[in-house]
Amino acid sequence: MTLKISCAKFCRTLAAAAGLLLAAAPAVQAADPAAVVKTYADIAQAGYEDAVSTAKTLQAAITAFLAKPTPETQKAAREAWLAARVPYMQTEAFRFGNKIVDDWEGKVNSWPLDEGLIDYVDTAYGIESEENALYAANVIANDKLTLGGKDIDASKITKTLLADELHQAGGVEANVSIGYHAVEFLLWGQDLNGTGPGAGDRPATDFDVKNCTGGHCERRAEYLRVVTDLLVEDLEWMAAQWGPTGDARKAVTEDPAKGVVTIFTGLGSLSYGELAGERMKLGLLLHDPEEEHDCFADNTHNSHHLNIVGMRNVYLGSYKRVDGSTVAGASPADLVKAASAEGDQTLRAALDASLAAAAALKQRAESKERYDQMIGEGNAEGNAVVQTVIDKLLDQTKAVERAVAALKLEAITFEGSDSLDDPSKAMKGKKG
Repeated sequence: MTLKISCAKFCRTLAAAAGLLLAAAPAVQAADPAAVVKTYADIAQAGYEDAVSTAKTLQAAITAFLAKPTPETQKAAREAWLAARVPYMQTEAFRFGNKIVDDWEGKVNSWPLDEGLIDYVDTAYGIESEENALYAANVIANDKLTLGGKDIDASKITKTLLADELHQAGGVEANVSIGYHAVEFLLWGQDLNGTGPGAGDRPATDFDVKNCTGGHCERRAEYLRVVTDLLVEDLEWMAAQWGPTGDARKAVTEDPAKGVVTIFTGLGSLSYGELAGERMKLGLLLHDPEEEHDCFADNTHNSHHLNIVGMRNVYLGSYKRVDGSTVAGASPADLVKAASAEGDQTLRAALDASLAAAAALKQRAESKERYDQMIGEGNAEGNAVVQTVIDKLLDQTKAVERAVAALKLEAITFEGSDSLDDPSKAMKGKKG
């Protein structure tokens, strides 16, 4: 989706609109693009810092779990993982338009993953795939792997092995060996319930070297330890990029007009192609639980809801941190309101409607059936709940487009999705 408008006119148009408002009502202050992009960067920094702090809490819980692998310590680690997702999923509004974030995102949130690369899987998973030579490689059970005729030394589970040699090895995106979802798989195990009730149910003894189930418990424990350490390090790196001298902050603040373009690129792309399309519509078209974001933990309803919370944070210029404090300032809403009060009201209402629909989905997931059940074939009521969120996100995208038009920004391309733009193409070659 592309909106073509002159960026060079942006500041002049905004200044003229703000001047008219000031003349009509002296209490109204002119919107300041430089202040808006500063708030945007401040919220990004705070969000990634919160992702770091909650990941460190997860790291401590995993250390305790590995020291004493019991159902109780495993539950605590799982709860820490769920808590760590809360700030991170709100940061996804910063991904699109910010090349530094988008290039890095695959290290922490790549999905879906072929879990057979990492560990043992159920026989129904299969032993090979035409698309992926490492589909069932099981690095935990095997100290030597072969890819493209070359041997990979996996005798030691190291950061280099996981991050540099296995992650997206062979150019296959499903070769995900690091990040939140690798940790999730190790904590929960496969979700073998299809579109029926239940998440993964890995026994804690899979990590107990004295009473080992699943085999290779020492290597499995080391994998979980190393992949969690990597997650913390990668999040720390991104938090620094948004710090006072960070490159991500510089990229959006050095030229405020371009920074505003980045903000709306992120809002439109996450609304449309990523969330409405790839994360929601595709799974609904296929009725396939494999197309579920936080599938092992059955946490998808929270992830989708938090994505919308994150977009609302960005537009309104306000973020509530995990410690309860708030980071807030001049917002994109201020800019849009100065140019078009109606455009601002429309986008605010669209964000509220999306959030309400996602809250209804979340409530259903927590009281009646999980997300993978909602997208199941023949579940008309559950399908409708998911489709309502998609519809509201499409309305939200149109509202973002109207805001962009009001600001007279340069050409903006929103992330697309075959599942929305060409459903027949999206379904070709997919599991069904």
